[in-house]
Amino acid sequence: MKQVQQVTAIIEREGDGYVALCPELDVASQGDTIEAARKNLQEAVELFLETADPEEIHKRRHSEIFVTRLEVEVG
Repeated sequence: MKQVQQVTAIIEREGDGYVALCPELDVASQGDTIEAARKNLQEAVELFLETADPEEIHKRRHSEIFVTRLEVEVG
């Protein structure tokens, strides 16, 4: 029976497309649109989890990910 897990997706514009990153597993993908990048990342994460050695998954998995914004002084 398949189980559902939640992971983080960070998507940013790069050139004419978008790059998507799952920081918990260090898995990335890309797409022409935000939705395409998101879908491609979802497929890449699912494929990684289905095929990777359990030790590799454990080694790469980050248990806590915090996404925040910073204010920095420049100049």
